[in-house]
Amino acid sequence: MSAVSVEIVSKTFPAAGGAPERALYRDFRLDVADRSFVALLGPSGLGKTTLLNMIAGVDRDFVGRVGFGAGGSPRIGYAFQTPRLLPWRTVLQNVTLPLPAGEGARERALRVLSEMGLADASDVYPERLSLGMQRRVALARAFALEPDLLLMDEPFVSLDEANADRLRDLLTELIARRPTTVLFVTHDSREAFRLADRVVALDGPPVRITDDVAVTLTPEQRRMPSEIERLRAALLGLKRGAVA
Repeated sequence: MSAVSVEIVSKTFPAAGGAPERALYRDFRLDVADRSFVALLGPSGLGKTTLLNMIAGVDRDFVGRVGFGAGGSPRIGYAFQTPRLLPWRTVLQNVTLPLPAGEGARERALRVLSEMGLADASDVYPERLSLGMQRRVALARAFALEPDLLLMDEPFVSLDEANADRLRDLLTELIARRPTTVLFVTHDSREAFRLADRVVALDGPPVRITDDVAVTLTPEQRRMPSEIERLRAALLGLKRGAVA
């Protein structure tokens, strides 16, 4: 059984400012297998974040359904485009925020921070951290929840490529140690093939699936730009400049 089954009959944006009502999703379906890493690839502004919000239950204003596997009510972690750390809380307090109260939560948060090389920053406030470190804290907060489903909305956007690549490596290591189902939104096809075992390319509106491909690269090949370029060109048939 799929870990996530999404059926959106209709999702519209209401008329505003004289513009007509706009159909964002219509007759859309996506099934995601348990413990798979699926990259949702498409241009900015398409509606990928809206899809994550519908899956998370944040946005319920649509016709359709979102179903989960046999468990029915998964723990959902969400990593946003911005770190969304509370400035008046320390790193540790931010990571424990979504966890049940108690010493167990603190120990779990400290363990994840240690795995991410942030043990020395547990009592630091977010304003003293670089953007890259803030994003690591946001990842730690998501993983400390021990999610069954991890939703990630362009979590490495606005970072320089070196920092972004370090975080991609860190994400890969965390998932290897703590397997979970991942839905990862990106507009960068190189990032999609670098991380995912399945790439779902989207276009629209209304949003539709234009390509759905399996990624069979080895961990070593994923670190080779030439292999990434070969696969993305072969599987997506990309034209120069069509998708970043």
